[in-house]
Amino acid sequence: MEITLNGESTIVPENATAFQLLDIAGLAGKRVAIEINCEIVPRSTYETRNLQTGDKIEIVRAIGGG
Repeated sequence: MEITLNGESTIVPENATAFQLLDIAGLAGKRVAIEINCEIVPRSTYETRNLQTGDKIEIVRAIGGG
């Protein structure tokens, strides 16, 4: 199915979850925040939050510095 990930059209498997999307994007295990259709997704629901065709998703990575 087709979604928009960080402004780019992306194809993911049907019934993919937010958790699986992180793996597909190479961000599994990283400190990130996910927004789906302008709604922040709680980390505790990543494994159960199914993506839908046409979803607009933004993934933001936390970067430390000092």
